[in-house]
Amino acid sequence: MLTPRKKPSRVIVKLGTGVLTSGVGRLDTARISDVCAQLAALRSSGTEVIVVSSGAIGLGMGRLGLTRRPSDTAKKQACAAVGQSLLMETWQAGFAPHGITVAQVLLTHEDLRARARHLGVKETLAQVIGYGAVPIINENDAVSAAEIAGIRFGDNDTLSAMVASLLRAQFLLILSTAPGLIDMKGTGKVVPVVEKITPEIEAMAGGTTSETAVGGMVSKISAARLATKSGCGVFIANGAEPDIVSRLLSGTGPGTFFVPSGLPLESKKSWLAYFQRPSGTITINECAVPVLKDQGRSLLAVGVTGARGDFSAGDVVNVAGPDGTVLARGKTAFSSDEIPSIAGKKGDQVRALHPGRNRIEVVHRNDLALL
Repeated sequence: MLTPRKKPSRVIVKLGTGVLTSGVGRLDTARISDVCAQLAALRSSGTEVIVVSSGAIGLGMGRLGLTRRPSDTAKKQACAAVGQSLLMETWQAGFAPHGITVAQVLLTHEDLRARARHLGVKETLAQVIGYGAVPIINENDAVSAAEIAGIRFGDNDTLSAMVASLLRAQFLLILSTAPGLIDMKGTGKVVPVVEKITPEIEAMAGGTTSETAVGGMVSKISAARLATKSGCGVFIANGAEPDIVSRLLSGTGPGTFFVPSGLPLESKKSWLAYFQRPSGTITINECAVPVLKDQGRSLLAVGVTGARGDFSAGDVVNVAGPDGTVLARGKTAFSSDEIPSIAGKKGDQVRALHPGRNRIEVVHRNDLALL
């Protein structure tokens, strides 16, 4: 395990349903109280704390007498509506002995996708933290049919990574019942450090069979990839371990640490890369790949080979190489209907076809984020 060089200024702590409950609908209040004490101690040392908490649907299931997670979207929403208030009451009760107020923040993907709302969420969270309260963030399952049905963050692991990117956190602690990333095909032990997420690392991940949880190690690896590319170090560990928060941050705790990438993406490019649902894909030729990846230049029509999907000028799209690998994401200046007419053409030809355009770049470098 790696030891942080200095005390972090901001940490995101994500807790899974399995950590917070002792069965369907049964809150583990002792565990939650213990976590709150750990987070209160971290705050008193000068670190800002943001919590991403699962558990609303599971708690609602318990209160409504359900033993299996419903497959019907409306029933899941009903469970979330019942369980969310129970979840917040429990968090406030846990933090109250430490004189800490909590603030409920429910988010959908659209809240982070639309630029104005994205910035609004960032400012709101900053104000909550500034007042000394602890944000308790959860996906807004009760009203967002799109999120709960599958077109969603994916789970709260992904949501926590997006919040870590949004708030420029130094560390993300993903606490669940998993002890870390286990090398099931090799040593059978927890991998202590992951320098880079490779196909071999991804192959170690597995799903979940829990009736109340979503995702599993697959979603945690995906979240770690997102957060580390934003310059955030990620820990995956068992939330039931004693004093796990301080042990992880001091480098002595059991679990897996994912090393952050070099320089984090600037705010706008992070928003483009990780907070969007691309409307389509623009494909490019082999010559354009190094121009984007190595030289950091704009995507010009001469490097474009085609488009997939239905999108308008100004939409966010994927940019894929000849083999279909998505290399970047950005805001296109041309619609899917216009791409075929300009694909492979030089600048003067594009100007002749579209004389009214201020820019002839298909995706300007300022609106392009490499993945």
